[in-house]
Amino acid sequence: MESTHISALNTKHAGLERQIHEEMTRPAPDAAKIQALKRKKLRIKEEIALN
Repeated sequence: MESTHISALNTKHAGLERQIHEEMTRPAPDAAKIQALKRKKLRIKEEIALN
């Protein structure tokens, strides 16, 4: 059960990475949105590290 939770977190982390990349490659990236996505990604990374 624990590994499925970590797997789900890894999937979310990868999705956030993709969203950040997409936003950064737009003609006019939204810096606030990028920062919010990076914060979410960091929280997920920290949760993965704790498990």
